[in-house]
Amino acid sequence: MARPPPEKRTEAAGWQSRLAAAELLHHTLDKGLDLEAAMDASRTFRRLEGPDRGFARAIAGAALRGIGRIDYALGGMVQRPLADMEPEIRSVLCAGAAQLWMLGVPDHAAVSATVEAAGKWHEARRGGGLVNAVLRRASREAEAFHTAPPTSVWPEWMAAKLKSALGPERADAMARLQLEEPPVDITLKPGADPQAWAEKLNGQVLPSGSIRLASGAGLTDLPGYADGVWWVQDAAAALPAKLIGDIKNKRVADLCAAPGGKTMQLAAAGANLTAVEISKQRITRLRENIERARLPVAIVEHDARTWRPAEPLDAVLLDAPCSALGILRRHPEGAWRRDPKDMARFPATQAQLVQAAAELLRPGGRLIYSVCTPIPEEGRDVIEAALATGSWRRVKITPEEVPGFEAALTDDGDVITAPQALAEARVGAASVSGEIVAEPMKSDIFYIARLERA
Repeated sequence: MARPPPEKRTEAAGWQSRLAAAELLHHTLDKGLDLEAAMDASRTFRRLEGPDRGFARAIAGAALRGIGRIDYALGGMVQRPLADMEPEIRSVLCAGAAQLWMLGVPDHAAVSATVEAAGKWHEARRGGGLVNAVLRRASREAEAFHTAPPTSVWPEWMAAKLKSALGPERADAMARLQLEEPPVDITLKPGADPQAWAEKLNGQVLPSGSIRLASGAGLTDLPGYADGVWWVQDAAAALPAKLIGDIKNKRVADLCAAPGGKTMQLAAAGANLTAVEISKQRITRLRENIERARLPVAIVEHDARTWRPAEPLDAVLLDAPCSALGILRRHPEGAWRRDPKDMARFPATQAQLVQAAAELLRPGGRLIYSVCTPIPEEGRDVIEAALATGSWRRVKITPEEVPGFEAALTDDGDVITAPQALAEARVGAASVSGEIVAEPMKSDIFYIARLERA
C-alpha cells in the first residue's frame, strides 16, 4: 500500500518580523551600529511594510531596553554562557524573550514564530532546537526576568557608576524607567495654545508646558509638524533654554547646537541667535529643523572652544558633549557601546567649553550649562571647578521656574532630573499653578546649572 504524502509543514505567521528584529539586534549588539543605522543595514527589515515593520522595531527596541536583564534571566536557562553563543542565535533568543517578558505577546505565537525565524536565518538555523527549548522554558519562568536586579539592564561597570552618582534606590528607579517605551514630548512655538494643540494631537499638557504624546506616534504626518509649530524635545531637555530669562533682542549663542531643539526655543523667544556646531553632518540636521520652523538663526560651523563673536554676548547656552547616560531609555543600545575608559575624556572638554563661554560673555551675562547625564564628574564637578576660578557666580534655579520638576532641584540650586523612588520624592510640593506634585516627572536625565559672568 502506498504511503500517504507527508503532511506539508505550516509556517508560523509573523516570522519575518521576528527575523528582522533579530537582525536589528545583531547589527546593534555585535556590529556596533545604532538602531537607526541597523534598520538601514537589515535586508529583512527593509522588505517589511506597515504594521510588520512597526512590530519588528518594537521587538528590537524592547529587547535593547532590557537586554542586560534578558541576558541575566536567560543565563540560568542555558548550559553555556550567552556570550559564548553564536551571536545570531543569541539575537533570536533575545528577540523571543522580549516578546514574552516585555511585550506580552501570547506564548505560542512568540515561541513558534521566533523558532521559525531561526530556521529562516542561515547563521542561526542550527540553533532552532535550542531556541525552541529555551523560549518554552522562558514562557514558564517569566519570574526570572521580573525578579532580576533592576540595574542588570546595564553593564556592571555602568551600573556601579550610576549607583555611585544617584544612590542605589534612584539608580533602580532609573533602570526600571528604561524598561518602559518612552513617550514623545514636544515643544510648541510661543503663542501656540498648549491645551488646544494637546487636544488636536491627542496628547497631554505637562506642568512644564511640554506636550506628551503616546509612544510610537507617527510624528511627521501630525498637524503642525510640517509648519514648524512644534518640534520633538523631551520635557527635561526643554528646561535649559527656559532658564536663561528674557532674551528678546539679546545677543545669545547656542554652543554645540545640533540637533536644534534648544536652538529653536531660543530663536522663537526672540534672541539674536548664533548656533555654533562643529559637525558638518549634524549641521545639516540642525539647518533642516530651523528651516522647518522658519526661525532666524545664524549657523556657524566651528569648534565652540575657539569661536569668538564680534562683540560680547548677553547669554550662552551650552549643552555640552557628554556620556549621554541620561538618555539611555531612548538609545538603550548606547549602554553596550560605551567604554569606561572613553568616559574619562568628557570632563576636560566640558571644562574647556565653560572657560570659552566665560570669554564670550559680557560681565553679568548668563551661562546655562547642561549635560544629559547624572555623572557628577560631568556636571556638578565641572561647575564647582568653574566657580572656584572666580569667573562665575551661581544663580540658583527656583521651584517656580521648573514646574513639574520641583523634586529635581538640588540643595545648591541646580537641577538634576533623575527619577526618584516615590518615598524620596518631595511629595506635596506645590507647583506654580497650585497643584500638588504627586510624583516626579518621568523624563530624560539632565544636569542643569545657571551661572553669571563675574
